[in-house]
Amino acid sequence: MSQVPAQTPQAQAMSKDLKARGFKFCGPTICYAFMQAVGMVNDHTTDCFRHAPLSKTPRSR
Repeated sequence: MSQVPAQTPQAQAMSKDLKARGFKFCGPTICYAFMQAVGMVNDHTTDCFRHAPLSKTPRSR
């Protein structure tokens, strides 16, 4: 079973940008957790039954 990362380059970039805008409590791990919570990333491992359906289904607004 593969592991889900605690942070990604995208989360690091988000954290850096937020800090530049004056936010204090916004490290890359927190940003990645936010990205998971709002559905910005599909962090289901490839052996998870939910990975394929979530990868194929476009989300509508």
